[in-house]
Amino acid sequence: MTSGSTGQAEAERDEKGGIRTALAGLTTRGRSFLAAGVAAAVCAYVLGQSDLLRVGLLLSVLPLVCATVLYRTRYRVSGSRRLSPARVPAGSEARVHLRMDNVSRLPTGLLMLQDRVPYVLGPRPRFVLDRVEPGGRREVSYRVRSDLRGRYPLGPLQLRLSDPFGMCELTRSFSTYDTLTVIPRVDPLPPVRFSGEAKGYGDGRQRSLALAGEDDVIPRGYRYGDDLRRVHWRSTARYGELMVRREEQPQRARCTVLLDTRGPAFQGAGPDSAFEWAVSGTASVLVHMLERGFSVRLLTDTGSSVPGEGADGFAGASQESADAAGLMMDTLAVIDHSDSTGLSRAYDLLRGGNEGLLVAFFGDLDEEQATVAAKMRQRSGGAVAFVLDSGTWGREPTDVPGALDRGEERLRMLREAGWTALSVPRGASLNDLWRQADRARTDAVATGGVLGEGGAA
Repeated sequence: MTSGSTGQAEAERDEKGGIRTALAGLTTRGRSFLAAGVAAAVCAYVLGQSDLLRVGLLLSVLPLVCATVLYRTRYRVSGSRRLSPARVPAGSEARVHLRMDNVSRLPTGLLMLQDRVPYVLGPRPRFVLDRVEPGGRREVSYRVRSDLRGRYPLGPLQLRLSDPFGMCELTRSFSTYDTLTVIPRVDPLPPVRFSGEAKGYGDGRQRSLALAGEDDVIPRGYRYGDDLRRVHWRSTARYGELMVRREEQPQRARCTVLLDTRGPAFQGAGPDSAFEWAVSGTASVLVHMLERGFSVRLLTDTGSSVPGEGADGFAGASQESADAAGLMMDTLAVIDHSDSTGLSRAYDLLRGGNEGLLVAFFGDLDEEQATVAAKMRQRSGGAVAFVLDSGTWGREPTDVPGALDRGEERLRMLREAGWTALSVPRGASLNDLWRQADRARTDAVATGGVLGEGGAA
């Protein structure tokens, strides 16, 4: 990602300010010289000392001459910025490369380069560039890092021009800026097998038959490479072109990842809060499922999803899977607490029995919302829930009497409805919980739990 603009336009805008702009750029040294010169001239007039008057004039004129010369200097400089990478996980560093090109016929003087960055990315970087010859270039770089996800603007780039005596400094600003996207941390997950999780690719792959009888065939036009034994002659005679049977079509495995963003459901803030753990877990599951070839859909308690997402979500194991992952990560980078108080909107968007695997990250669940969450199991082929409650995250268990008992009651309600539900304590590893969910699901099936079609996740 690069951006650039020349300093010519800003210099022309500054010209409208006249001498006022030049005087505003006087440094402390320049103002001191000017004040000393004026004071010396006044004293020379009062005392009648002509020699002191000459000294006063010299002290006063020097900063004014420096300001005028610097103001009249015309440098045509172009700047560009490149982010590597432009999308970085929280807690990781990105490098910003700055490049300055002198496109004028005159060499530049001493330049101070400064880039504007939000305070969460670190201190504002400053660089001193020595004389740049005509047609020359200078390249510098700095690093930025944020533990908080989000979208952060970088820029605009600023140049400070200074005279050799340090009497005056003028600033030239570029107009463009770039955006650094800090996405949630993504933890690699092991491939596990959840019983009843999905219909789709792998061992659990199924095919939907379009051929119910000789008269119920759904034909399509012949394509190069089709088996001639699949030619449907009756349709060929009817349409006047070669038609073939669509006997079977593979159904891609589906996975819906539900993120609870209700404000009252999470307490605390910061990189180590329960909500940030849930966002990071959601990102990890989405990326993992895309890599495994699932059609993945992101859903929140408000019913919103990723812009550009299809009815069946984003398809994995395809050329567009990297772009799909990028869109989802961009959405999760800026997601925040919602004003919603319930999960009913998300429940309404779940299609009955066609969702495949449902993976949910819940915050605090009262009895009403636990009931709604339990009913979601009926609209999925398999369901795994990670529950983060304030009894194990935001406060000490002893400070909230009965909090742990209420948490266990909510988990019991979900498990009785068919969920593989796990409580997430502070500092837990999603990798370990992912394996634990697989073992819990396997044990439930072995002891007479719900058994569905298998698939690898």
